[in-house]
Amino acid sequence: MDILGYLSCGWLTPALYLLLLVFLTFSSKALAQSPFFIGLVRISIFLILVIHGIQLHESVFTGQGFVFGFAQDLSLIAWAGLAFYWFQSWFLPIVSLRWMALIFAMVCSALPGLFQGVLISPAAVSDPWFKGHFIVATLSVGLLSLAAMHAMLMSIQDRALHRQLSIRPNGWLAHWLEDLPPLLTMESLLFSLLYVGFALLSLTVFSGLFFSQTLFGRPLVFDHKTVFALISWVLFGGLLVARWRVGLRGRTAVRWVLSAYTALLLAYVGSRFVLEVILHKA
Repeated sequence: MDILGYLSCGWLTPALYLLLLVFLTFSSKALAQSPFFIGLVRISIFLILVIHGIQLHESVFTGQGFVFGFAQDLSLIAWAGLAFYWFQSWFLPIVSLRWMALIFAMVCSALPGLFQGVLISPAAVSDPWFKGHFIVATLSVGLLSLAAMHAMLMSIQDRALHRQLSIRPNGWLAHWLEDLPPLLTMESLLFSLLYVGFALLSLTVFSGLFFSQTLFGRPLVFDHKTVFALISWVLFGGLLVARWRVGLRGRTAVRWVLSAYTALLLAYVGSRFVLEVILHKA
């Protein structure tokens, strides 16, 4: 087996994520704050992302055609989310968000080994329009996944502040909260993620609506995937408009983000899961 073959092995990526998580778990607090450690972790994440990306490309764009399913979709989403976190960590490293992104990536990267996916379209491999749509869709959902994880952290942080939770100094919640920036900074970063993610999602949704025949080889059909994608787009758009017009913030904004993201997952992952796992159809 050549080097590319080893990198494409389904077990390698989740194993590397697991090793990194174990290394982070047993690292001392003093070591974790050193520039050398931070740089080492960044390099490690980058290398695993490269291996994860190679594995995904080889398993999705095969010689037989475009192989895809809910497992490949989740793995791609997790890869994009972690990649965006890696880029963000150069400007505002958030340890709690790193943990969430790594765990999500580890679990999702193992799924394609359990669920092989189905051959969607042999012609898709050589179609640049389809590949472009596919890449933009993956980036949009990945970025909005990072925003959803960010919103979850904000929810935990907000509850701790407003309810004045009794947090043990050495408890897991204290470790998750101690590195977080102020809530206003977290909120500003959340909406920065949402602005970019919504722009990419808009490009994804409307390219699919107007160029369905070119991209997918069939006219536009308003099935559950299209409906949930539109619902998610309307929810994210409504949130950003409400933020601009009335300054929407706090718990209401967080709930809005999570609701919109749930609809997005139902559109891009839920439909494939139902077809492959529940109905056993391609």
